[in-house]
Amino acid sequence: MIFTVTWAAAPVQMLADIWNRATDRTAVAIAADEIDRELRVNPDTLGRPSGDNRRTYRHAPLAVEFEVDEPNRIVTVLTVWRIA
Repeated sequence: MIFTVTWAAAPVQMLADIWNRATDRTAVAIAADEIDRELRVNPDTLGRPSGDNRRTYRHAPLAVEFEVDEPNRIVTVLTVWRIA
């Protein structure tokens, strides 16, 4: 089943800041696109649990924390950061 992926306002700004500072902007853009794609299918199995309905997931060079609303089939990205 497919989920709708949304990004809260704060992580959108965080991602923009990461991209602006990156020397490898293409890698950041590809990772963000892949995260969106992967969260659309079975997000409750990706990454690791990090609280009630929350999980963290890494797709280098990015990592995200997201929340899964199973009944409404919505995934919300809550934060994003750069990983080594």
